[in-house]
Amino acid sequence: MQKKWWHGKVAYQIYPKSFKDTNGDGFGDLPGITEKIPYLKDLGIDLLWISPIYKSPFADQGYDIADYQDIDPIFGSMEDFKKLKAAADEAGIGILMDLVVNHCSDEHEWFKKACEDPNGKYGKYFIIREGKDGKEPNNLRACFGGSVWDKLPGHDNLYYCHFFHKKQPDLNWFNPELREEIYKMMNWWLVDMGIAGFRVDAIMCIGKDPSFPMYEPDNVGDGMCSCGVMNAQNVDVAVNFLREMNSRTFTPNDKYSVGEVFGITKENVKDFIGDNGVFGSIFDFSAREALTKHYCFYGFEKLSVKQYREVIFGAQETANTTGFLAPVIENHDEPRGVTTWLPLMWQNAQGAKALGTVNLTLKGVPFVFQGQELGMTNTKFDNIDELDDCQSKDQYKNCKDHGLSEAVTMQVLNDQARDHGRVPMLWDDSEYAGFSTTTPWMKLHQDRAVLNVAAEEKDPNSVLNYYKTLIALRKDPKYIKTFTYGNFVALEDPNDHTIAYLRQGHENTIMVIANFGDKAVTFPINDESELLLSSGTVKMDNTLDKVTVAEGSSAIVLL
Repeated sequence: MQKKWWHGKVAYQIYPKSFKDTNGDGFGDLPGITEKIPYLKDLGIDLLWISPIYKSPFADQGYDIADYQDIDPIFGSMEDFKKLKAAADEAGIGILMDLVVNHCSDEHEWFKKACEDPNGKYGKYFIIREGKDGKEPNNLRACFGGSVWDKLPGHDNLYYCHFFHKKQPDLNWFNPELREEIYKMMNWWLVDMGIAGFRVDAIMCIGKDPSFPMYEPDNVGDGMCSCGVMNAQNVDVAVNFLREMNSRTFTPNDKYSVGEVFGITKENVKDFIGDNGVFGSIFDFSAREALTKHYCFYGFEKLSVKQYREVIFGAQETANTTGFLAPVIENHDEPRGVTTWLPLMWQNAQGAKALGTVNLTLKGVPFVFQGQELGMTNTKFDNIDELDDCQSKDQYKNCKDHGLSEAVTMQVLNDQARDHGRVPMLWDDSEYAGFSTTTPWMKLHQDRAVLNVAAEEKDPNSVLNYYKTLIALRKDPKYIKTFTYGNFVALEDPNDHTIAYLRQGHENTIMVIANFGDKAVTFPINDESELLLSSGTVKMDNTLDKVTVAEGSSAIVLL
């Protein structure tokens, strides 16, 4: 495996609308991120992924882009971005922009011109088809519900394709002229603006069958089939496009890319990561894929610790000798990891530390999502009006159509809604949590009085201070090669609630143990073993060659 500059780095994701508001309008902004660069440097962050800040009507919170080379006024200006970039550069932090090129906004100039002339240049930038017998061209279901087809404005029997929101028309990757426009835009950010790379959004959706055949309806009962079925059958189409993208943008400029990719197998992993892969790394969504097998939130079944262990271990073993995953426990599209992955008894600071231990010691380029370092859990939403996400609205309707009561429906959303990752960051215990001087655009977390940066910075035993120590250990010159390049070796689970493994490098071997059960577990060590870091209660006994990790605790041991 060729060594790259991003190997050994730790990344952090910011959801800008909810990070820090400096102008008192209730929305986070770019000056707010700039203000907190010292905080991120102190945490130990090397790469900063910022969710979309481009000009947008916000039908899908900025993932509907109206101008790829302009900043939305809600976040500030291009001058504000340049100031942020300068501050990040000075702190040694590289910026990753969010690349959303499966689709754009219906308010993008390209789409407006496509509506004016579907047969012209810009009409060919999109996927436009005639209807069949007065109906949609086929029966694919969009990710946010309903058909992937909507009538092209101003035309009776022409439909445009959108795999997500109807205000997010899909771009036609089969058009080489469109691809050239995308690469030109990417290189403007990578070279002219000097960013470190891109997080690449929903990119496997570009793998389509342009004939758009009818599909066998799935079990949802609406006569439709998930659009993901088409993508799964056309992975090779997407990979071919991505090879071209990589050769035209990332590789010649030596920039980092991290792909939002699902469905990785031992057979195809080399297409995505490693020396011949199209990305620098890909997110490990193995646990998310195992949880979300049903189309509707109410069909999700919580994973046990054993199941969680099995899927993340499977992902590690799939990528082990090929390339780098990007381990994550949560992001802006998911509920909080502590609530989602841990048993109820460990959905607290103790569990958050142990889960963070796993996240930051697996092989790959780990990503921390804003608030994760505080141990944030899910927010308690009382009614659907407190949720903002378009997917949450669709899933609320699904629950009610399925006959679920209001109380059960809200519990489903309190478990699974994407909104949990989008509530404001908690900076202090003031009325608006130090996020703003006015009522924020989203509800504040119920535990903000104690779960905030100011309180945790003062507490030596806080989740925040543990994360700082953990990240520093991962980057310690004595261990960074092992944590970066060392092989992953799974260890046996003694109680169906323990995640334990080795990181074996040329210089040393490090054992990681996280116990999410209700009894202590014991693992063998040797008389020269050293406890590098622990959370909770851990006892090392070198004379008896064992380490005992109490329930809700974690240990990192140099063997």
